[in-house]
Amino acid sequence: MSLLTAPRSSKAKPEETRSSSEIRADKRRGRVGYLLILPGFVFMLLFFVLPVFSLLATSLYTKPPGADIGQFMPALQFSNYTTVLSSYWPELVRSFAFALIATVAALAIGYPMAYLVAVRLRGRKLLQGILLVLIIAPFFTSFILRTQAWKQILADEGPVVAVLRAVALLPEDGRLTATAFAVVCGLTYNFLPFMTLPIYANLERLDTRLIEAGGDLYANSFTTFRTVTLPLSMPGVIAGTLLTFIPASGDYINAALLGNNQNTTMIGQVIDSRFFRVVDYPGASALSFVLMLAILFLVILYVRRFGTKELL
Repeated sequence: MSLLTAPRSSKAKPEETRSSSEIRADKRRGRVGYLLILPGFVFMLLFFVLPVFSLLATSLYTKPPGADIGQFMPALQFSNYTTVLSSYWPELVRSFAFALIATVAALAIGYPMAYLVAVRLRGRKLLQGILLVLIIAPFFTSFILRTQAWKQILADEGPVVAVLRAVALLPEDGRLTATAFAVVCGLTYNFLPFMTLPIYANLERLDTRLIEAGGDLYANSFTTFRTVTLPLSMPGVIAGTLLTFIPASGDYINAALLGNNQNTTMIGQVIDSRFFRVVDYPGASALSFVLMLAILFLVILYVRRFGTKELL
């Protein structure tokens, strides 16, 4: 009988057998926990939830007859959404297309970089540190300055255009700036660290004995990567692609500096113009809300399609 009842002593006490002091201590710990998350909750409420509701309300405003520029009144003008969508759907689609291409390119460049630093150079701390610094080095300079540098690199008088013309890959009157190629290059470069670092953080915890086990089972390098390394690194890949695709979809600096024409206009440029030049607050707010909902919808589909339900 004693052997049967002994394990019960290691379990937590039932609620009815706990003393009042223990119950009060638990309640105090619970209140302390709520107080600790209160600043973050207030911050999110003030700087995210309320602005989103304000954006939604502004998107339904209407301009009364005879009003001056920038004067609007509260209303339920749902036609604002149909108006902006019918006018700017090409820019919206182009933004997602540029962001998708840049995300795929960043993944193709960033994954080998992260694998080299996290797996191949494991144990060589000095070299790992140097390469990590080089990966995050672009953050040491302004986003605009980095984009402006790409404008100089891809300029008509720059070395890249000269080499492409010399090998007949670019016609004599061809150019790279003010093209979709330049915009995608800028997006890929500027958001490459957002792709590389999450993948590195995931691969850095990878047990290399699993890769060795794949070789012991006569799997070639590609099969081992496809069946072992890639599945185990998918959380980092998912995080990296989201951190790249989401800001790239709404970016307007790269399109403005490296494109700046009708064929490269992204939705961020349109929103900026509607807010500050045309002074169409309802239209700009409607476009912003549509962009936010579209990104949210695409992210949910992406995460559900490729697993990692923990991210939802």
